[in-house]
Amino acid sequence: MTQQLEPMPTDWQRALAVVAHPDDLEYGCAAAVAGWTDEGREVAYLLASRGEAGIDTIAPQECAPLREREQRASAAAVGVGTVEFLDHRDGVIEYGTALRRDIAAAVRRHRPELVITLNHRDTWGGATWNTPDHRAVGRATLDAAGDAGNRWIFPELTEQGLEPWDGVRWVAVAGTDRPTHAVDATAGFERSVRSLLAHRTYIEVLTDEDPEAYCRNLLAGTTEAAAERFGGRPAVAFEVFAR
Repeated sequence: MTQQLEPMPTDWQRALAVVAHPDDLEYGCAAAVAGWTDEGREVAYLLASRGEAGIDTIAPQECAPLREREQRASAAAVGVGTVEFLDHRDGVIEYGTALRRDIAAAVRRHRPELVITLNHRDTWGGATWNTPDHRAVGRATLDAAGDAGNRWIFPELTEQGLEPWDGVRWVAVAGTDRPTHAVDATAGFERSVRSLLAHRTYIEVLTDEDPEAYCRNLLAGTTEAAAERFGGRPAVAFEVFAR
């Protein structure tokens, strides 16, 4: 028997989603975010880069502001008004203390109970190699959730007025091949399609398919794939690490 996914915890009010690039959350979990904001929960986005190296036909200095605009529109489609960028260089984001410090600072600012990130492992289920940026940011986010609560790690943050925050209770990883929990995607699905479609410039160079059909088919496939383990309901799956 296929092991069923547990419902995501609901006893929280604030979440911080940390990923490497514009569109990472839209491919991974925007339907869940739409449902959460509908319930009155606060969700903020933190992106390590502006995705400036993501489109071969557009130079980085032109691409960065374009992708930032698309990301802000994408976030607004699912009820997220706070979108921050760290300006690490797209494509060569390095795991290390500098990245951990930046993410820990954001955790201290936003004081979330739930932190969300993207697959930090080497592959997407063993078949496709993950990118260095995803691995670096995912792993750094898992570590920074603990760093944020320790006043003796990055003491300069305290000197800047960012008091330790040890209130992160879970880190939820989207895009994993080892999910443990899920969120019903039914109510947020249409907005998740609009959210991904907001990255139109990127999508139009990625596929020859009609952009809306591409977004709808891709997201329907991922949410329906999780349904078998979530009572037949289309869902966004997460691997949840409790803290």
